[in-house]
Amino acid sequence: MQTPTRRDWISVLFLGVVWGGTFMVISFALRGYGPITVATARVVLCAVALTSLAIALKRPLPARDSKLWAYLVPIGLLSSAVPFSLLSWGQSFVPSAFAGLSMAAVPLFVLPLAFFFAGETLHRNKALGFGLGFIGTIILLGPDILSGGPLVLPRLACIAAALCYAFASILTRRCPKIDPITLAATSLVIGAVPLIPMMLLMEGVPHWAGAESGTAIILLGLVPTALAALLRVLVIRSAGSGFMTLTSYQVPVWSVIFGATILGEDLPLRFFAALAFILTGLALSQHKPAR
Repeated sequence: MQTPTRRDWISVLFLGVVWGGTFMVISFALRGYGPITVATARVVLCAVALTSLAIALKRPLPARDSKLWAYLVPIGLLSSAVPFSLLSWGQSFVPSAFAGLSMAAVPLFVLPLAFFFAGETLHRNKALGFGLGFIGTIILLGPDILSGGPLVLPRLACIAAALCYAFASILTRRCPKIDPITLAATSLVIGAVPLIPMMLLMEGVPHWAGAESGTAIILLGLVPTALAALLRVLVIRSAGSGFMTLTSYQVPVWSVIFGATILGEDLPLRFFAALAFILTGLALSQHKPAR
């Protein structure tokens, strides 16, 4: 078993704060840019940064293997292009805290997907944890989910983004062997391919929209996406993927803190009830039942 170092603990705490604050930064970027432009800039800037890093470190190019690319293409779309677009559009209507809480469901969505598509066991605690998380997700969506209120689609977009990340996680596990930095850079380049023409067609060529939105859109591509992706790889190599699950507990908490204190968002009581159910389900799913 890998023992986390002090640097690993600091890195995980840093990742929790950065990823939890991502939704606040998206809100600032949306004040000056359209949702597709925000998603495109985030993917393109990160793709350039990680591709440059891969070249500097002399990482190998992806092999010309049809089986490998059959995984790389959907990973690229489901880990960046589709969820970034859904989150940006959803956050145009719902609080940033809602989007952050939605992301807490990602590891819970992974549980049934890993059972059906990756052959992983689904023991009792995992099943109960998923059940609690699912209840929390329903609470998060709100009672008007059945009546078809005006915010139903934006809320579902955020949940759908979490589901995309879960599918991408399963595909990444099953992907043929490839250098992790090469995988990250390639998937982002793939994600940028459909977003650039979509942005130009729907929102036009982006222009500098002021210091607040402009700085936010640059930070989105370089800090929570590029830098965090590299740091995530280093932590997993040092302390293991299980240790990385600690970020799943932090992200929704920090998103709520930033949304309430900095953005002044009005957070209904059901947000906190949903957070309790989702985090409890996540904690339960991490523990194997006693024999």
